[in-house]
This record gives sequence, C-alpha cells and structure tokens, in this order.
Amino acid sequence: MRSGELEEKGTDIWKLFREAQQNILYLNKQRIMAKEELDRVKREKISLLDRIEQLERTKLINTRKDKFSISAELLLRIDAMVLTSLIGSKEASEFRRLIMDSNVSIADYFSEIMHKQDTELLVELRHFSGKSRKSGYHVIHVCTEMAPVVSVGSLALYVTGLSRALQRKGHLVEVILPKYASLNLNEVHGLREVDAEFHSYFNGQLHGNRIWTGVVYGIGVTFIEPLYYSSFFSRENIYGYSNDFERFSYFSRASLDYIVKAGKQPDVLHIHNWETSIVGPLFWDVFVNQGLEGTRIMLTCQSLESQCVEQPEKLALCGLDPHGLHRSDRLQDNHKSHLVNVLKAGVVYSNKVIIMSSMQTKGQIINATIHGLEPTLTIHKDKLVVAPPGFDSSAWDPSVDKFLPQNYSADNMKGKSACKVSLQQHLGLQEQASIILVGCIFSYISDIELENLKTLIWMASRRGVQFVFMGSGQTPGLNTAMEYFEEELKLKAMRYGAMPILLNSTDRKSGHFVDRDLEGSKFSGYVKDNFTNIPLSQAIDELKNNPSKWDKKIVDAMTKDFSWDAECCDIHISAYAAIKNL
Repeated sequence: MRSGELEEKGTDIWKLFREAQQNILYLNKQRIMAKEELDRVKREKISLLDRIEQLERTKLINTRKDKFSISAELLLRIDAMVLTSLIGSKEASEFRRLIMDSNVSIADYFSEIMHKQDTELLVELRHFSGKSRKSGYHVIHVCTEMAPVVSVGSLALYVTGLSRALQRKGHLVEVILPKYASLNLNEVHGLREVDAEFHSYFNGQLHGNRIWTGVVYGIGVTFIEPLYYSSFFSRENIYGYSNDFERFSYFSRASLDYIVKAGKQPDVLHIHNWETSIVGPLFWDVFVNQGLEGTRIMLTCQSLESQCVEQPEKLALCGLDPHGLHRSDRLQDNHKSHLVNVLKAGVVYSNKVIIMSSMQTKGQIINATIHGLEPTLTIHKDKLVVAPPGFDSSAWDPSVDKFLPQNYSADNMKGKSACKVSLQQHLGLQEQASIILVGCIFSYISDIELENLKTLIWMASRRGVQFVFMGSGQTPGLNTAMEYFEEELKLKAMRYGAMPILLNSTDRKSGHFVDRDLEGSKFSGYVKDNFTNIPLSQAIDELKNNPSKWDKKIVDAMTKDFSWDAECCDIHISAYAAIKNL
C-alpha cells in the first residue's frame, strides 16, 4: 500500500476514533442528564409522597375533629365564660364534670356548634345534661415547655407524650404555659384571646395578665401573658437569665391565680422541675382553701442537677413568707444554709415526686453524690417514684420510618441489613452487613475510663468490630441533656433492633445490681436481665457463635411496648391514684 493511502487510512481511523470519542462523551452526558432527571423525579416523588402524607394527616385532623380536641375547646370556652363573669365557678364545675362524663357523646353533640358565641354555647351546655362522672382524673400541668409549641429539652416531649397517653386512657388533661415571644403558634389549633384580664399578685401588687387559649394534639392549652412584666417572656431564649427565679415564680403564682379565677378544681396539679416547684408551697400556704381542697400536687424532675438557689427574701415576691420557709425541713438549701433551694420546695411540698430515669433505681438516685438533695430525698423517700421515659411509637417505627433507606419490622428484618450498610457508607466504614457495629454515647468519661475504653476498643477492633461515637464537652447543661438522650435512645434503639450492652463489666452506670432493687422500672429490669449485664466481649461472642439466639433477643425487644402509653403512663396513673387517696 502506498504511503499516501496509508496516511489517508490513518486519517480516517483517527476521524472514526474522534467520532467514537464524541459519541461516548455524548452518551455519558446523556447518561448523566438521565440520572439527574431520575434523581429529580425521585425527589419530586418523595416530596409528593410527603405532601400526600401531610394532607392525609390534615384531612384526618379536620374530619375527625376528635373528642379530645372538642372536649379541650369546650373546657377552654368554659374558662372564658367564668373570666367574663358569664357563669359562676359552681356552674363551671358542673359543666367540667359533664365533659368528663363517660356515658354521653358530648363530642358528637357539640362538634357542629363550636363556632357559636359564648352566650349561645352556654344555652346548649345548659340544655345538655348528664349524671355520672367517669373515673378518670383531671390533671393540669403547670410547666414551661410543651412540644411542639415550645421545646428546649426532654420536658417538652414528656409533657406532650404523657398528656396524650393519659387522654387516650380516659383522663382529662390541660396545660398552662407562659406566652413566650418565641412560641410556635402554628401548632396551636383554634388560638384565641380571651376577652378578659385576670390579676395576679407579685412584688406587693396585683398585676394584669392576658389569657390566650388553644388546642395542641387534643389537649387544651392556656397561655399566660403578663402585661406589666411583659419583658419576662418576650425574650429570645426560654432559660438562662439572671432573673429566671422572678420570671418563673411570677408564672407559677399567676397560674394558681388563674386556676382559682376560672373555677377549676383539678384532681392533680402536675408541676415540673425547679421552674414551677414554687407552686408547691404557694398551693399549701396560700391557695388550698380557695376551692382547691380536693387537689393534690405532683412534681416531676427530669434532672436533679438544676435546682435554682436564691436569697430567702425573694420568696416574698410571689407572696410567700421567707422567715417561715427558710428552715432545714422546708426550703433551706442543704449546703448553703443562708439560701433557699427552689427544687427542694417542690420535693417537700409535693404529694408525690416522679423522677424520670430509664435505668436507675430509687436507691441509686437518693445515694447519688452530685445533686446535694440526698438528705431531703431520704426524708421524703416514700414520695419518690421512678418512671422510665417513653416515646411516640407512631413516629419511631422502623416499618414506616420514611428516613430509613429501607423499612423493616420484627416480622421482616431484611431491610435492617440495608440500613446498616447505608450507615456504614455514610460514615466511610467498610460496607458489610455481617460486621458488628457498636454505637457509643458518652455524656462524661474520666481519664481512667478512657484508657480502659481504648483497650477495649482496640481488642474489639482486632475482631473486626466497628465503632461509632457520640459525646459532649464538659458543659453541665449539655451533659444533663446528653444523659437524658442516652436514656431515651435506649428505648428507641431497641425499637429499631439495636440492643444496649455494657462496654465492660465495670461500667460506671449499669453493671451488676446484686441487691436487685425492686424499685426500678420494669423496663430497667428487662434491659438488665437481657442485655446490660452482658459485657461487650460476651455479646460479640454470642453474635459470632450463636447469632440465632441474639436475633431472637432483638426481635423480642422490638415487639415490647416502651411508648408513653405503656409503663410510663401506668406509673403516673398509679401515682395520681395514690395521692388522691391521701
């Protein structure tokens, strides 16, 4: 072949090569565009499904107009009638008993007439009669948080979760909150301002308050807005100010003044943490004889770390006697005797004290060395009740959780492996479902514990175990939140098929409980008996050598009910019953 022909052939080959390259580039570009289009369609599909789910929830809420919401709205309308002097306290009490009647379908009767004015609604209430009252309790929470309206820590989820569970079991629940400037009012159904002021005592004078009412998850909520002390709750944050005692003692006093003014006669006033603990002495020293003789007080502590220690003379701001209360058997702080302890006030003046803990027993809580209330808790130990937190089982369910790459359940665990591989991929770990993956969460760890942990992890890693760590710094408030998160996570993790175990046999929080303190919760007993008395090394052996045994434990734990409706709610109902019988 001549050189010219060779050159021409070479040119043609290069031409064909370039064309092939262009075609490949074009196809790659088309493939990328197609993938982007598929991703866009997928995102739109997910967005559409979310929108459909949201519309279905809205439709369900609007069409059901469930009995809880209607009952809550009726109660709030009755409160407004009392505040505007349309009815008296006695008639209001009769109407409230009517709403609690188990033998009448009050929700069906009033669902179509809730839009009427108070005067017209009053006529309907008077025409509607009922005789018997159901056995449920009337509980009013005086608190500083409630999800999703205002949520800072564990208190918000607790108030909402417990209240909904109580109502599902036939009890009537209301909530009183400060009207913060930062409230998420979009979550409040039927928010309305009551056309009347009520006055509350503070700093030697009576001061006006504006009342707002609404319904959250079928629970009637009253918001108290101070008029003169408007700056108390018109701030960016909920807590953390130098005058927090003044802010929350004002709210506590105003809540009691409102309850009396509205003619409410609850079975239980449920107060929370130090912020509303002052309700205890206020109730027994000032309010009990103002129509509340049948009411009892229950305090819940999410943590004993935050207590609020103040000068005794500040008690006079809300109408209390500093001299009479600054005593060792009352409010005097156990360590700083010249000061008063507000959380101690709640413990001393409550009929029952619920301490939220998933794993600790009453004895462990009393003997703890960090909170300084040991003498007080020891004296009042018969009041103490330990309850595990719960969770919303409809929101935390691996069979329907839209955030999981693949759903699964106790009956069909296939999706769990896919979720594990997806997590490994996200964290940059070796992707293999058969690898044991351990999650470690720490609120605090000492230097000695850290060295032991390093050795343990090194030994486990040599056996192919992967680790994921979460923790916090040495900020006390953050550590408290992290500790509660650890406890709450145990429940949710078990629901998703991840089991709590010991890192080693000398774990500082769990370990082997030789005394078998029966005052711990059923949840803690179940976890200790099945998981937390198993060190990590033993758990690894079981997983590797007898996986079917471990899988059986996982499936069993996933089917247990650790929601708000389960043990947590039952413990609270038992506590309410106990104090009503005092």
